[in-house]
Amino acid sequence: MNEPMTPERCASLAVFYDGACPLCQREIALYRDLPAEQPVEFVDVSDPARPVPAGQTREAWLARFHVRHADGRIESGARAFLALWARLPYWRWLARLGALPGMTALLELMYRGFLRVRPAMQRFAVRRWGRNV
Repeated sequence: MNEPMTPERCASLAVFYDGACPLCQREIALYRDLPAEQPVEFVDVSDPARPVPAGQTREAWLARFHVRHADGRIESGARAFLALWARLPYWRWLARLGALPGMTALLELMYRGFLRVRPAMQRFAVRRWGRNV
């Protein structure tokens, strides 16, 4: 979607990601190329020209993966990934797996572990793929 979303044209899911992160760029590119079951808007919160949703600083939006549902509900981390994956072909199975008892908590622990190593992985990605993917 090239036009910015307005409340009247609200996507069923808005995905907030760090477009300055080469890992994030590659992952979002994979998701963007898939035909979503419902409309999905991808919002690069690293773009200083784009306002971030109220309630958190830009740094908070950049620190974790977030989604906003059409009803305004915000989720982050593993729950945000599960919400996105549920709308995408080839990823729905992972969303169903994440819905099993205890799996969301396990995925959140894994995500928090990833966040600890993300800076090192970003440096590696920049060396490997360059700043812009």
